[in-house]
Amino acid sequence: MVKFSHKNKLVSFGITAMALGCAVWVGFRPEFSALLLASIVAVLALSILFCKKYNHAGLVVNRMLVGALFIFSSFTKGVDPLGTKYKILDYLSAYGMQWLNDAALVLAVTLILAEFIVGICLFLNMLPRLATLGATLLMLFFTITTYFDAMYDLVPDCGCFGTAIKMSNWQTFFKNIIIDSVLIPLIFNNKSLVNGRVTKLGQWLFAVIFAAGFIGFEIYNIRHLPVVDFMDWKVGKDMTPKDYDAGKIFVTYQNKETAETQEFESPDYPWNDSVWMSQWEFVSQRTEGGSHTLGFAMLDADGEDFTHILFETENLYVFVAPYIDEFTDEDFRLCGKMIETIENEGANYIWLTAVLPENVRKFHEKYQMFYDVYFGDELELKTMVRSNPGLMLIDNGLIVNKWSKIDFPINTTPNP
Repeated sequence: MVKFSHKNKLVSFGITAMALGCAVWVGFRPEFSALLLASIVAVLALSILFCKKYNHAGLVVNRMLVGALFIFSSFTKGVDPLGTKYKILDYLSAYGMQWLNDAALVLAVTLILAEFIVGICLFLNMLPRLATLGATLLMLFFTITTYFDAMYDLVPDCGCFGTAIKMSNWQTFFKNIIIDSVLIPLIFNNKSLVNGRVTKLGQWLFAVIFAAGFIGFEIYNIRHLPVVDFMDWKVGKDMTPKDYDAGKIFVTYQNKETAETQEFESPDYPWNDSVWMSQWEFVSQRTEGGSHTLGFAMLDADGEDFTHILFETENLYVFVAPYIDEFTDEDFRLCGKMIETIENEGANYIWLTAVLPENVRKFHEKYQMFYDVYFGDELELKTMVRSNPGLMLIDNGLIVNKWSKIDFPINTTPNP
């Protein structure tokens, strides 16, 4: 006869195994699936129904699983806090809360830090009861937010795992429900979550030290570039298409007031009309036909496609500046010094920006540095280099190196 404690063990690991099975299933189903939803809800119901049946070993496994997931999620975002900032800006726009835009970076850093501290404390059993409360609040927020994303497609990608893993809105929502099912036994057995080996003071000291270290990690990645680059434009990657054919590029814009969307074949849209551009915002871009693998078009002031320059030029320095109009005097000075270094090397350079040509002309009249300027989608430019301005060295399509503005390889040695 099976003892009751053994039954508890079977219940604990059985429900957790079902949750993991659903997680694998979610990975293969980016679209909505009624059967998948029913399975996940069944696991959630079992987790609630038998939450008091979990034994100590089952709770330890669930605690470490939730902790590991939070650590992984916070790391993939912590290496790129600016990416999370951009995603928060998308959410603020979707919910009409643009008044919080100036705080987006602070919100991003704080959210990522909260995820990390909750994760590391759960995984290592430090302040487990408080960490469980933190995980509960975070998951409540994430689950509600991703539900509305899935239902109304407010933001295409939640950025839950930064740029490391892309998930559809339905996948993200289903994933959060699965995490909830693993977290629920910890919530209902919160009083049994204790650490008898380390004092409370020691646990708090542990949390504070790890928080300080992780904030430093985030700040480093903001000031420089991500220590691990999960984006397409990473160093060492050859962006050259095998058989380049631009095909047709279509861009979709949405009216800021009416939410009306319009799709245009690039460059046949009023991108140089400042009044129109102030009323409409970019939503998405797609390519039809051809083998244009770069995902965007690099246009000159007349709307002609010059994307081929990136993979047909040797040792080309590319100043990536989505928002030239946000440059500080120090930014202009650094760019000027870098241009001097490039010219002394006998190399070539171009500019890539998302501002209007007329604004570029104004800055050129003042600084005389914007000669070869091309225009691209701001979303793509922000994935090329997480810095405004940033710099890339591309050799016939191969990404040789990338620098943030404070790391520009400026040659300070005077010319003989």
